Amino acid sequence: MSAQTPVYDDYAEDWERTWAMWCHLGPLIAGVGVLVSSGIAFFVPALVALVLWLLKRDESPFVDDHGREAVNFQISLAILFLVMVVVGILTCGLGWLVAFPLWLALAIVGMVRGVLAARDGRYFRYPACIRVLA
Repeated sequence: MSAQTPVYDDYAEDWERTWAMWCHLGPLIAGVGVLVSSGIAFFVPALVALVLWLLKRDESPFVDDHGREAVNFQISLAILFLVMVVVGILTCGLGWLVAFPLWLALAIVGMVRGVLAARDGRYFRYPACIRVLA
């Protein structure tokens, strides 16, 4: 089995790379609000990614691709969060204790990898992502 070859955009300018990085980093920072709110604001990181993407998607194919991917990942995380809440209720919190650290690791590692890919001018696809926006 061969690994997929990374695709780079050699023509992505610095501002495009920076903006693409913020499409991944903005939701990570907003995620602190989710933790502080005990999960009530679970939708905020998706809104941050959506706003950042909508602001520059027409100006750069690189930003458009990274922004769309970041929004899709944030929607996926929100859906997973809601599933975890249901599982937590059904299992009296035991499912939550197992699922939450895994969800948090997926979110943080995924977003950091997205930031690093954008910084390097590389296109990026999140693992375990529902692609709502095509």
